[in-house]
Amino acid sequence: MHTDRSVFGGRSKPLIMNDTREFIIDEAYKLFLQQSYEAVSISTISEAIGLTKGALYHHFTNKEDLFKAVIDKHFPHFNDESAPQAQTLKEQIEMSVAYGEKILRSLNPQGMKFDPVSFIGLMSDAFRHYPEFDKRKIEEIDECTKMIKNVVVKAIASGEIRGDIDTTVIAKQIVSTSIGTAIEIMHNYSIEETVNTMRAELQQLYALLKL
Repeated sequence: MHTDRSVFGGRSKPLIMNDTREFIIDEAYKLFLQQSYEAVSISTISEAIGLTKGALYHHFTNKEDLFKAVIDKHFPHFNDESAPQAQTLKEQIEMSVAYGEKILRSLNPQGMKFDPVSFIGLMSDAFRHYPEFDKRKIEEIDECTKMIKNVVVKAIASGEIRGDIDTTVIAKQIVSTSIGTAIEIMHNYSIEETVNTMRAELQQLYALLKL
């Protein structure tokens, strides 16, 4: 069954970049956003980006292999391993908001109208057609939660926040608030409003922890 999730109208064929593999991944990402996994074939991709099927198969074994590469590159990670370790809980909250905004802005390819519904559709396809995807995401969330819990523990030890709290619960709440931006952005379709809401919720939680 063909499922259309089109988020932009007619477009001219892009010029082929030097890094052909990355070019294929980036253009295939746009197609998988527009349509369901089932609807996009190697032939569809070949025609849309102006490369032969042979060129595609030179870089990817099959459609599933290409789809995995698309998800690995474009689906957001729930923890930023390149970020420095936060020294205070307040700093961690600010970093969480900044990283959340970075993720939201990275989801939309240049020239495409922002439409979170398309990304939700792509995420559903990832869970169905990418083996181990769900396990990897759970592991990322668990690692992120552990990291934030360590920051919460240090915040208690330093007197930054009150000590009569469950550090695991608070860490999970911070992570859940950040991930919950997906629901918020479905309401308003605005990255700015979504980020402001996330910031307000986390700042309110921080204020309660300081009582």
